[in-house]
Amino acid sequence: MPDNHDRKKEDSVRKLAHLALLIALAVLMGYVESLLPLHFGIPGIKIGLCNIVILIVLLLYSPKEALLVSAARILVIGFLFGSLFSILYSMAGAVLSILVMAVLMRTGRFGLMGISACGGAAHNIGQLLVARLVLPGLPLLWYTPVLMIAGILTGVLIAFLVYEVMKRIGNGRTI
Repeated sequence: MPDNHDRKKEDSVRKLAHLALLIALAVLMGYVESLLPLHFGIPGIKIGLCNIVILIVLLLYSPKEALLVSAARILVIGFLFGSLFSILYSMAGAVLSILVMAVLMRTGRFGLMGISACGGAAHNIGQLLVARLVLPGLPLLWYTPVLMIAGILTGVLIAFLVYEVMKRIGNGRTI
């Protein structure tokens, strides 16, 4: 019969393997999204399919693991298909988004749609803040409302998809 130490070690290995699979899935979803011929006419607006994985990690684990999976995904996709600037923009958006969603989850007052919509908006705010630092002369104020609306709409779409996934994996967690 395995002792408590062996069980903890096994759980730790299982969690690490699960997170590695989720990182791979997030990278794959980011790549697939880059292949989709969806252009919204405004730079920076994407559906954010990999955020399905990030929100699931946030629901199943914690903000720490969500940040880990998100950072790994951003670095892999950035080095394979992007640039240092794309990594910087994505990282700022991801960190702010995860922090906002984690705080809203902790309150217990928001549903999945509200949490994800606010996360989408926060992601765009993080990217706008970096753009302001990197491109100080560029007037970004007119761009903000468009990105907020896009972030909220894509956040709602992501929440719907996450809800469907969570229903199917049947982990017993209520959303």
